[in-house]
Amino acid sequence: MAKATTTAVEVRQVDGSTFLARGPSGHWVPIDTSTGELGHDSAPGPMELLLMALGGCTGIDIVLMLKKMRVEVDDFRISLSGKRPAEPPRVYTDIIVTYHFWGNELPMAKLERAVSLSQEKYCSVANTINKVAKITGKIETHTPGEAG
Repeated sequence: MAKATTTAVEVRQVDGSTFLARGPSGHWVPIDTSTGELGHDSAPGPMELLLMALGGCTGIDIVLMLKKMRVEVDDFRISLSGKRPAEPPRVYTDIIVTYHFWGNELPMAKLERAVSLSQEKYCSVANTINKVAKITGKIETHTPGEAG
């Protein structure tokens, strides 16, 4: 049986609402907010980073699964949008994740399988967010050279 893991990160205030965060990878990530809230509008905000984390997590899963399935795509992009109420705590309630794949004769069944496995089983970020928000995945295929 696999052991549970713990991840520790450090978040340092730089100035006002501007912070730098670092985790086990050793890479620093800036976090900020708009200038109206003591920030400098110099980096993504925490909720923006949450959507980025979701996109990165599910994207990594899908790339790995498509490679195992021997599906080659010319390009792969993910667009995400999240809906939040106006009043605090302003958590995401609905998130739409659109997976864009470019290629010729892409096997839709395999794309759907990879997206489904990522969202429902492998992506830790999606499985964390799923406890408070509805995540809807959509797949769009494009021909090579088609603008994205």
